[in-house]
Amino acid sequence: MLKEERHQLILNEVALHNRVLLADIAEVLNVSVDTVRRDVIQLDTEKKLKKVHGGAVSLAYANNTGEQTKVYAIEKKRIIAKKAVQLLRNGNIIIIHGGTTCLEFARNIPEKMSLTCFTLSLPIAIELCKKPKLEVIFLGGTIAKESQIASGGQAIHNLSKINADYGFIGTGYVDANYGLTEFDWESVQVKNAVIQASKSTVLLTISEKLNSRNRYKTCEMSDITTMITELEPTANILEDFRNTGVDVV
Repeated sequence: MLKEERHQLILNEVALHNRVLLADIAEVLNVSVDTVRRDVIQLDTEKKLKKVHGGAVSLAYANNTGEQTKVYAIEKKRIIAKKAVQLLRNGNIIIIHGGTTCLEFARNIPEKMSLTCFTLSLPIAIELCKKPKLEVIFLGGTIAKESQIASGGQAIHNLSKINADYGFIGTGYVDANYGLTEFDWESVQVKNAVIQASKSTVLLTISEKLNSRNRYKTCEMSDITTMITELEPTANILEDFRNTGVDVV
């Protein structure tokens, strides 16, 4: 595989999953980790992604300040966000985890809505504060510098005290039979805590992440109440997910 082809595949994986490990990319490309590391260093120099310890993150994920031209599949995420806000009713208590799709959901909450919103994401908290009728509560913890999302024991403890109507989460990987997975154990623990703290859990994911899996399991599909993609609910690719009993929107 030519270097240019490797670079494009790396950029595609980073854009889709927000953050990837060098070891995972090396396995996909069937090259050494050192080769991938050199590629990532070059792409970082070219400002096409950001190199972090052991991996790489997308520029949108590393700088969630609203530079929408850098957000992968932004139009698909806007469709998902508009579907998701249809679930909301005045007076709801909701939890929003983090990531670019959840951020787009926060942006689309109507100005007139009155909600109590818990979030683990600093960018989402800032976005929610622009809505005059929302009560915004930031769930503290150890904040990851790239994603600006809180995690760790303090975040999980705070979530254990909540009984929300809805928990909105994203995922790196989702499979109808295997459920939701991530490569990051910290993220798995916090997302599982969001699920436990919510009467209904809503998964927001673009369809490109369907039928994929990684190292650590977040939950079974049966733990998800509603899955929202940019597709029509009757799309063939969603059939296996519909068969799990999850409400596909």
